[in-house]
Amino acid sequence: MSHILHEVVGSVGLITLNRPEALNALSLGMVRDLSALLLQWRDDDSIEAVAVRGCNKAGVFGAFCAGGDIRFFHQAALAGDPQLEDFFSEEYTLNHLIHHYPKPYVAFMDGIVMGGGMGISQGASLRIVTERTKMAMPETNIGLFPDVGGGYFLSRCPGHVGEYLALTGQMIQGGDAIAVGLADVLANSAELPQLWALLSAADGRTAAEKISEIRKLTLSASRAAETVQPAWRDVSLDAVFGLQSVPAMVEALAKAGEGWSAQTLDTLRHRSPLMLHVVLEQLRRGRSLSLADDLRMERDLVRHCFHTRHLQRSGASSETVEGIRALAVDKDHQPRWQPARIEDITSEMVAPFFVSPWPAEGHPLQHLA
Repeated sequence: MSHILHEVVGSVGLITLNRPEALNALSLGMVRDLSALLLQWRDDDSIEAVAVRGCNKAGVFGAFCAGGDIRFFHQAALAGDPQLEDFFSEEYTLNHLIHHYPKPYVAFMDGIVMGGGMGISQGASLRIVTERTKMAMPETNIGLFPDVGGGYFLSRCPGHVGEYLALTGQMIQGGDAIAVGLADVLANSAELPQLWALLSAADGRTAAEKISEIRKLTLSASRAAETVQPAWRDVSLDAVFGLQSVPAMVEALAKAGEGWSAQTLDTLRHRSPLMLHVVLEQLRRGRSLSLADDLRMERDLVRHCFHTRHLQRSGASSETVEGIRALAVDKDHQPRWQPARIEDITSEMVAPFFVSPWPAEGHPLQHLA
């Protein structure tokens, strides 16, 4: 069974992610199929636009993409499988292609949109969310960092919302995503089949005109969402997550001591202390980087996550493999983070993550412009 279904109807290329048993988590094969398809359609003058959606066990929509295939990451890291390196190089190249796609690219972000799902949707020219959207970059929970360009698009959220979402992995809904600039329009999930059909209708209109019609149909709900202050955004969020270090944030949350502050502090205490420090540096650097440079930085970071040579850790001892083990393999939800406390992380542990293991001319993403 193909995990990437596709067809061309009229002048629009339609893609359905078809791996519902894994919540459409991206495999290396899926990344390669998507890349080949988008390159083919990019160079086909008869295709004016592209649309992508997910599916669930009951049918289309209802789930977009839960991220990369973390079970594969775990197995490949333990086996020394070189396809692990290929996955990230090719996935980030795909992310870059989508952000710079020369034709309208429409992402129907219904249901779960996490990790790699953000990577294939944040570069869309029209990002559609619904009341069922569950969006997050939860990588610190598995000893990783918000990759697929997360350092770029999260750092461009208003204020310090990006740091908050990156460090905590907080899940947000469709209206919240509109409010913080991670989606463009809000539609009722029941309307998605109509909007999908509108794109492929043979009614004489161009793809651009059809996309404009989708914006008009969702205008009212989208404007309402933009005016709503997300329920999870406490008034002190920027004051806390704009601080210079993770320990300073933790101290500020501890002093506040109740409600949102206490819940957020508890969340941070369960994330990888090492990766919290790395992620904060990633976001702060990403704010001033181009997408291509951010993706090159993230490619460096992911190599260091699985081969943390400056800490003499790799394979099963790496922070990422341990985090995946605890969440998705043994499912004991008791990761053995090293070091175990936020306060025990030093700058000497963090700085080497940002030193590229490759010379510039030999970087696996040196071709990104």
